[in-house]
Amino acid sequence: MNLIELHDICKTFYLGEVVLPVLKGITLSIAKGEMVALTGASGSGKSTLMNTLGCLDRPTSGTYSLDGEEVSRLSNDARALMRNHKMGFVFQSFNLLPRTKALGQVMMPLLYGGTHVSQKAAKQRAAAMLERVGLNDRMDHQPSQLSGGQQQRVALARALINHPPLLLADEPTGNLDSQTTREVLGLFKQLNEQDGITILIVTHDPKVAASCKRVIRMADGLIEADELNGGGPS
Repeated sequence: MNLIELHDICKTFYLGEVVLPVLKGITLSIAKGEMVALTGASGSGKSTLMNTLGCLDRPTSGTYSLDGEEVSRLSNDARALMRNHKMGFVFQSFNLLPRTKALGQVMMPLLYGGTHVSQKAAKQRAAAMLERVGLNDRMDHQPSQLSGGQQQRVALARALINHPPLLLADEPTGNLDSQTTREVLGLFKQLNEQDGITILIVTHDPKVAASCKRVIRMADGLIEADELNGGGPS
């Protein structure tokens, strides 16, 4: 069954009198449990497509169905609920609060996302998720006390705390060295294979793309190639 269904998605930006078509008719399906890389040069449209998939932006035309629900025309509040319950986000810059400990970072979506979870239950769930990503001994550390790879693991635990079926990762290894990149990609792969989480990674790095079983390459607002590969170690 497909988790994501896009049909003829277009996105046009209007800058004064300038009309800028960025997505020019994207039709795409991603099945539940896939691990997919989205690649392409700067300006190819991949970030706009990621924003559309993440319900951060609306398409100008076309339809987008997530887990069987048409989301492209939802209200802002409904899209916010969709983001909180169906998606997790990981970014290149980690987006951690500088003075909040790892446990508090991971608890945040539970406490402020309308999930009605008690402080005690949130703490238990956050601790379990940090253990899941190998940080059970770093729960009381602030970001400045963590390496880049550890910070990305905290961000990943926070993204997954609501058990979303979809994880969107935007250049998640862009600030990491090669060894840490391999470790983080190994964790992504483990979560995909063992937990069945559908993962979409936007990346410029061919080694990161090679770690995924499917690679979608964009150019000029269109899908240029959509290929399966072995998804072997990078």
